[in-house]
Amino acid sequence: MNGVATAPGAGTVLNALATGQGSAFAIDAETTATVELAADAETVTGEIAGAPDADTRLIERCVERVVDRFGDGEGGSVATDSEVPMAAGLKSSSAAANATVLATLDALGVDIVADDVADSTDTAAGDAITKIDACRIGVEAARDVGVTITGAFDDASASMLGGVVVTDNTADELLARETRDWTVLVWTPPERAYSADADVDRCENVAGMADLVAELALDGRFGEAMTVNGLAYSAALDFDTDPTVEAMPHCHGVSLSGTGPSVVAVGDEASLAPVRESWAERDGTLIETTTRTTGASIQ
Repeated sequence: MNGVATAPGAGTVLNALATGQGSAFAIDAETTATVELAADAETVTGEIAGAPDADTRLIERCVERVVDRFGDGEGGSVATDSEVPMAAGLKSSSAAANATVLATLDALGVDIVADDVADSTDTAAGDAITKIDACRIGVEAARDVGVTITGAFDDASASMLGGVVVTDNTADELLARETRDWTVLVWTPPERAYSADADVDRCENVAGMADLVAELALDGRFGEAMTVNGLAYSAALDFDTDPTVEAMPHCHGVSLSGTGPSVVAVGDEASLAPVRESWAERDGTLIETTTRTTGASIQ
């Protein structure tokens, strides 16, 4: 009863903290989860490669939730290995949850129904599940262990389905999904920021701007939406806006990703060259990748 799956990280178009509406896009950096189940195992144990002291409650809870729904009390182990840096605003938790859920479904022999229909909330009958419903299992696991404030359905659905999504995180509803082929530039400063530690009250002060960002995103104007979001949330969460302002003349859109600290810019490779040059002079790490139009998958 073994399963392996991968899921990509994501960048932010709209942070859902202020209003519950969010938007995110998948990036080409993956987390891989390997799950081994046994009928005689009583518990689930987790391991994160390269981080022996990391919190493994989320991936363990993902296995438990899938077993509760489709299994027969099996326990076992789950191990993840990731290209997505932790606590950097690039949706490492959502990627880990999605990969773990799919790997557990694989181990149990549950069929995955590929579902790219934006308004679908249906689960296939019998021993099968839609991708969007599988995504909801990981979101509920994240809420169970307290690693997210909003439930991060926006981040999770972008990772699970690929492309750019707009969601209502209060209802775990997918409002829209489109695809974009962007070059993606990510600057991550040395410090880390955890979503559960974000100042929600200050974020609620930018609700008016968040409503505007949602309107832009639902109209397909993702670049403009990103930039408004990035300026508003950088101010609310007390991050330096200089990297965003430096990038604005050269990119399609730029934003603080999640609750930070990463800043992500999208555009074409040539237009992002000046951004790459200026961000490379800053302390921290610089990653160049692309958007992903496909999401999580069983291996």
